[in-house]
Amino acid sequence: MALPAKVQWVTFDVYGTLIDWETGVFQAFKREAAREGFTIEDKDKAEIIRHFHEISRQVESGSYELYAEVLRQTAVKIAKEIGWALEPSRSGFLPDSVARWMPFKETAPQMKKFFNKYQTALLSNIDDKLLGQTRRHIPGDYDLVVTAQQVRSYKPDPAHFNEFARRIGTKKGWVHVGSSYYHDVEPCLKAKIPVIWVNRSGAPLETGQKKPTEECKTLLEAARLLGL
Repeated sequence: MALPAKVQWVTFDVYGTLIDWETGVFQAFKREAAREGFTIEDKDKAEIIRHFHEISRQVESGSYELYAEVLRQTAVKIAKEIGWALEPSRSGFLPDSVARWMPFKETAPQMKKFFNKYQTALLSNIDDKLLGQTRRHIPGDYDLVVTAQQVRSYKPDPAHFNEFARRIGTKKGWVHVGSSYYHDVEPCLKAKIPVIWVNRSGAPLETGQKKPTEECKTLLEAARLLGL
């Protein structure tokens, strides 16, 4: 499956692709733990992010709840894993931190290129309120937005992609750009949607994983793949 000869729509995952959520999550944990007298050091970042990946997927796989609630439950379970006696009533620190999750430095200049040539959309595993806070950091004239709240499910479930195809009436001329193989690349390959994997960490494909349409490390490289 190749990139379309004529691209009309480019859709983007948000967190990990445009927004550095890993730094945002880690800083939120470090700040809140310090307030409660529990020390989290910089060397603990990888462990916290690993727990976040595992636990948030488990929570998302259950009955649908707003992403703010997913974050609250995830915060409590991560705290337990690292030995921090976090009271559930204080777990709101994590959804509250989303407004401070910052974009990658390349996001704004590269997105301007996409806006100038293509119709663009955001397909995100988040709720409308929290995405509204994030969009202040990624300003632009997005033509469509599909959130987990709107489809009441989380990627890699295909609902985001099915809903977007329904809204534009076709899959032709569409390329998706995402940073998570699990949440974005795999469902796109199953649905035969051309996908560019922004593999910032250079993670290798695991046994049985199929190659994406294209792979790169930055949005700049993704833009170049699409002739920008």
